[in-house]
Amino acid sequence: MAPVAKVAVIQLHPKPLEPEFNFNKAAAFIKSAASQGAELAVLPEYHLTSWLPKEPGFLKLCDQWETYLKKYQALAKECGICIVPGTLVERHRDAEKEEDRLLNVAYFINQNGDIIGKYVKKNLWGPEREHLTGSGRDVHEVFDTSLGKVGLLVCWDLAFPEAFRELIANGARIIIVPTFWTLNDCSPKGLQYNPASEALFLDSILTARAFENTCAIIFANAGGPPGEGYAGLSQVTVPYVGALTRLGGSAEGMSVVDLDLSILDDAEDNYRVREDLARHDWHYDYRHRAKGNL
Repeated sequence: MAPVAKVAVIQLHPKPLEPEFNFNKAAAFIKSAASQGAELAVLPEYHLTSWLPKEPGFLKLCDQWETYLKKYQALAKECGICIVPGTLVERHRDAEKEEDRLLNVAYFINQNGDIIGKYVKKNLWGPEREHLTGSGRDVHEVFDTSLGKVGLLVCWDLAFPEAFRELIANGARIIIVPTFWTLNDCSPKGLQYNPASEALFLDSILTARAFENTCAIIFANAGGPPGEGYAGLSQVTVPYVGALTRLGGSAEGMSVVDLDLSILDDAEDNYRVREDLARHDWHYDYRHRAKGNL
């Protein structure tokens, strides 16, 4: 594992229900990142279709997930770059219940085009729960990659420190978070307090999670035209520094940045978070309180 990893965070504005158009746009960014020496490119959640589960045709597009996964595998091999292709919404048949299930899935594809990591979104945002099936009590897995040990989370998982703690306890040093998070995800009352509340949420929580877990976070969010509620703010965030790069506006774009992984060792030497988590008598071993006691 090199002490410095060159990574590309890509902020896209998905054209609704047009996966081929969106794939070609994403592929152009990825090829540009590879030409700049990037070892990893990360795309946003729902980047192929946007999130329009009630629109006619959306479910049929979810049947194409394997086609686009294979396209990203071929692209990774062609360009010699690792890719996290945001998330793919997959429709699967549950034979036992005789019903379809939609899963929101992130993959880690290595530079040889092999899938070495997979994660099904666990913590679903309120409006998603009507349509998606989360991964429930499945373990948050950590994957060995050319950049080191990596964990995958998706969007609203950011709000749950337990997700990060489980990944960190299992050795993750880089946590990748594809996201589709808008300013309009705030409630009307919240927007009255601060129209940019969600931007504050994102910047604050990304910095906090990097510090409290001595990890690097690669956060790729959707973008779009000003005034349409897109938050953007895609970034690579580390302890001590905060954002090494940050796409401050909501517009589409890409940033390629050198991620010096030695900063994570320096942070751990100082804060000793992983050391505490590894103790046999760690006092926050996870216990779930009985329902109604929260």
